[in-house]
Amino acid sequence: MSTSAATPAPTSRTADPGPAAWLADCVADPSRVSTDVPRRVAAAHDASPYLFTPQAVVRAASAAEVGALMAGARRAGVPLTLRSGGTSLAGQAGGDGVLVDVRTHWRSAEVLDDGLRIRLQPGLTVRQANARLARHGRRLGPDPASESACTIGGLVANNSSGMNCGTQDNAYRTMESLQFVLPSGTVVDTAAPDADAALRAHEPDLHTGLLRLRDRVRGSAASRATIERLFAMKNTMGYGLNSFLDHTDPADILAHLMIGSEGTLGFVGEAVFRTVPLLPHTATGLLILPGLAEATDALPALLAAGARTAELLDAASLRVAQQAADPVDELRGLRVEHHAALLVEFAEDSAETLDATVAAARPVLDRLPAVTGAALTRDAAVRGRLWHLRKGLYTAVAGARPAGTTALLEDIAVPMERLTGTCEGLIGLFDRYGYQDAVIFGHARDGNLHFMLTQDFDTRAETERYARFTDAMVDLVLDAGGTLKAEHGTGRAMAPFVHRQYGDELYDVMRELKRLCDPHDILNPGVLLTDDPAAHLRDLKSVPPVDPAVDACVECGYCEPVCPTADVTTTPRQRIALQREIALATAAGDEERRRALEADYAYAAVDSCAADSLCVTACPVTIDTGAVMKRLRAERHSPTAQRLGNTTARHWGSAVTGVRAALNTAHVLPAPVLRGATGAIRKLGATELVPTWSGDIPRGGPARPAPRHPEGARAVFFAACIGSVFAPEGDSGGAAAAFLRLCERAGVQVTVPDGLTGLCCGTPWQSKGYTDGHRTMAGRTLEALWEASDGGRLPVVCDASSCTHGLEQLADTLAESERARYSALRFVDSVAFTAEHLLPALPAARRMRTMALHPTCSTVHLGIDAALRHVAAAVSDKVTVPDNWGCCAFAGDRGLLHPEVTQSATAAQAAEIAAGAFDAYASCNRTCEMGMTRATGRPYRHVLELLDEATA
Repeated sequence: MSTSAATPAPTSRTADPGPAAWLADCVADPSRVSTDVPRRVAAAHDASPYLFTPQAVVRAASAAEVGALMAGARRAGVPLTLRSGGTSLAGQAGGDGVLVDVRTHWRSAEVLDDGLRIRLQPGLTVRQANARLARHGRRLGPDPASESACTIGGLVANNSSGMNCGTQDNAYRTMESLQFVLPSGTVVDTAAPDADAALRAHEPDLHTGLLRLRDRVRGSAASRATIERLFAMKNTMGYGLNSFLDHTDPADILAHLMIGSEGTLGFVGEAVFRTVPLLPHTATGLLILPGLAEATDALPALLAAGARTAELLDAASLRVAQQAADPVDELRGLRVEHHAALLVEFAEDSAETLDATVAAARPVLDRLPAVTGAALTRDAAVRGRLWHLRKGLYTAVAGARPAGTTALLEDIAVPMERLTGTCEGLIGLFDRYGYQDAVIFGHARDGNLHFMLTQDFDTRAETERYARFTDAMVDLVLDAGGTLKAEHGTGRAMAPFVHRQYGDELYDVMRELKRLCDPHDILNPGVLLTDDPAAHLRDLKSVPPVDPAVDACVECGYCEPVCPTADVTTTPRQRIALQREIALATAAGDEERRRALEADYAYAAVDSCAADSLCVTACPVTIDTGAVMKRLRAERHSPTAQRLGNTTARHWGSAVTGVRAALNTAHVLPAPVLRGATGAIRKLGATELVPTWSGDIPRGGPARPAPRHPEGARAVFFAACIGSVFAPEGDSGGAAAAFLRLCERAGVQVTVPDGLTGLCCGTPWQSKGYTDGHRTMAGRTLEALWEASDGGRLPVVCDASSCTHGLEQLADTLAESERARYSALRFVDSVAFTAEHLLPALPAARRMRTMALHPTCSTVHLGIDAALRHVAAAVSDKVTVPDNWGCCAFAGDRGLLHPEVTQSATAAQAAEIAAGAFDAYASCNRTCEMGMTRATGRPYRHVLELLDEATA
């Protein structure tokens, strides 16, 4: 039996910041060095149960800067941790020295050989890389479920695999070459033909040492046997010692050792991967079997029959899945006892090949003792629901965990013949140690199991329970000949057990490898290798309840790639982490720390948030941080401010007229005078109301359309007030006028409601937290639209996507009885209405060659991206949505009040636009058009304006 040392009390360490002068000397722009408490604390949190607060956070921008930082850290005796996505589950992404951000400035991608290869930097996510490959019919081999958040840096650092890739298409097997920086500052590029000679010249001791270790490993039959046994499975425990068997030259050996080294040997700044075919034709089925033995017994035949995926779900997983609001058909009415399920998928490059594969597999499927049959479906919607069941287990368990607990997702792998016994053993351990909510699922085709449980680390008793469970789990897995880490990396969680898994000889090889590469133990000390048998029980973070709306957060970072403020202020994860840290400081009576954390929170978290709520589309536990920030804005408004917001809502028509007049007047006044005046007003505290004047702010727009009530109307047209506040690019009259002309041209009659000038979707009040005004506007607008739509008989069409989305949410502010009254109202964006009802009746459009298209965060929420592309394709032969597309963060007036946010959010997309040549630039929301025009210097217009001109 393995035993841990005396269990230490849980701690949360905050290191005192050391001198930062040497850090500033290592980077070209000293502003990229942060030593303030909020920035350090916000960057400390990741998806693991560990917490280390760094002394400084540095956003490195080049390999040379990383090398300089390593050298500086070595001289200062300060540890250094490299971090990209921070989705770490095992504590690899945090440290109490210098935390080096290698995501922000590291997002380039170059597709090579028509997609057969791709060169990637560490800051790009797997999903973003695959988006660039999809047009070539290719994808990366590794397919982690966390593809939306997992960065290439993490993929390399952890040797990521996934559901389909097995051990053949993981990061280690598909990597062609790496460019990496050693702790000495030496840069190695294995794509160079003289890479090994250069390594020998610049790092002779390392080169010689790698040869010595290679021969040592190869010369031991026992070592070879252990490596071959462990790496026949998915295995990310310790260093990838199979490199010494698979490769001969030290440069190649070292490059492959970098895969899975978790930032402890060097920094990988660039990787070239061989890609695999994208198989578009799939058939999927959920096979419910009587028990685990039947499920695992079925695997060899299924895999031999061509199944590319076989995901195992235990009985506890099935019970969790049954609790979903709309469970899949296979689980309806099933009394789950000892059942297990296999989610099986067949995939091929053509429908004909898939037909043949499924036909050949049918005898195997029919012989299975499946409780609900062995049906396969090719329907995308049904397949989506089946995969949502599998991927939704994390959401269901993590989201429902008790407040103050941490969601732990672990993974192991065992030989296939030991899979059933290991599953049963884990279930027994869950019962023995009181983890009643634990579930088991995983990649059964690889003998790779994930198990998830919830844990409280705030008491010694709870931490000791976890320690006893971990010891017993280690015994179970190693006795089965398995590995304690299959996909998620060793990290801190399993570092104390590496020695036991590999034995004295191979552990000594790992220690010597670390000494050769990093003799001063600067890079990520304590990660992957440790002499502390209780390291996995130290530096555990507390997760205090702070707000029911965010308490489910597991700090996984899925929200960060879609957050437009990620590179300039804070991300949703960081906003929540800071709330938790403020709560801990308050509970501890540490007023100095609390004040330091709160000092910048109003701007960095609340005011700068675009509140676009794209975070909820990415969050595995469906937290809407944007909505929380809007609520915090509301809570700080005084009763007087709320009354003023309400008054504005009651007199909205006059307010819009006043703003239009002010904008027109501003354009005839000297710009320096306006900048001075607006700047002075902002200094008085009006930063959330008055923007600094800029010459690219449009003039006032045209009046909203006059009421009309034609016979046979097919819709109500709600022209957004934003089109009246700001004039459009060009002289088309704006999106509202274009839509009405398109309706007339297509022979479609629409009603324009009475009193439109005083109505609004409510978004300005909702976004700024003026709840009274929002409620007032909701009542007025919904009542008018109820009457105009004949009680919901006609759809309500709006010409600005954010306003369509706002109309959909408008009733949420009302009492339940009032909401119920308006439930029949249907809101449709003008782009979707045009795609369905107008395009078929319009004359053929005069086509342009190319168009750059900017979807909006609202088109994502509305689910109309396809309709937007369809309308754009009606007027352009080639429609390009930039690979770097994201929310522009203009967010109504955020881009005017805080232009630095939009500048950061649009920087990558603007650079991509600047590198191309397009005949037109389009979006479907006036303020987003303004933001993109400002970012790119190109005239963005509503896509309906372009369609109107092309069909006139």
